[in-house]
Amino acid sequence: MTATFSQADCLAHLESLCVPDATLTEAALPAWLVQALPHEGADISPPVIIHALIQLLMAKKAVWQAAIDTVLIADELRRYQKFAKPGQPSVHIAQLRQQQATARVASSQSRQSFIKAAAAFVRVAGVEVPPRVTLEAFVTSWIDTRVPRAFIHTP
Repeated sequence: MTATFSQADCLAHLESLCVPDATLTEAALPAWLVQALPHEGADISPPVIIHALIQLLMAKKAVWQAAIDTVLIADELRRYQKFAKPGQPSVHIAQLRQQQATARVASSQSRQSFIKAAAAFVRVAGVEVPPRVTLEAFVTSWIDTRVPRAFIHTP
């Protein structure tokens, strides 16, 4: 199974706007991003918003990758434990358990970085988080509904 990050094209396009040769101050916000932001965010400089969105998408990609790694390792561990003999676990099963613990730590760290990036983006872009909705859930929904999945590069 080969899965790809759903906003990978958009992330690549935003990163291309930040090449060291180009001056980011001259970059304009993409039309889809202007429509997605509240009008109060219009006075914020495009480089700041683009950089915050790049950090947010990179953090979301890290959460997505950590979730995939956790699932893959858990599946492999289940497969080997299913036929394991009772008693002392094999070296391979012990290594898989160690990998599973490492994947869980990576998952927690990536979620924390996503929440930090989400807070920074919401603050910079002037996006209002509704009451009684967690920041993580709101920003994930915001990304899924407003950031294009199939990004089409227009010259």
